[in-house]
Amino acid sequence: MLGWAATFLIIALIAGVLGFGGIAGAAAGIAKIIFFIFIVLLVISLLVNALRGKTPKL
Repeated sequence: MLGWAATFLIIALIAGVLGFGGIAGAAAGIAKIIFFIFIVLLVISLLVNALRGKTPKL
């Protein structure tokens, strides 16, 4: 999921440099939403693993 956020961020940067403001804004918005969803899922995953008491396997 973090890879998708990075992809949309790169698309937004390229579109912004080339002058496509609408596409750049939309791609940046999508990247921001996906990034925050990733952060929320990461926190939930860490909390669930902490409450279970299992140590992560390395």
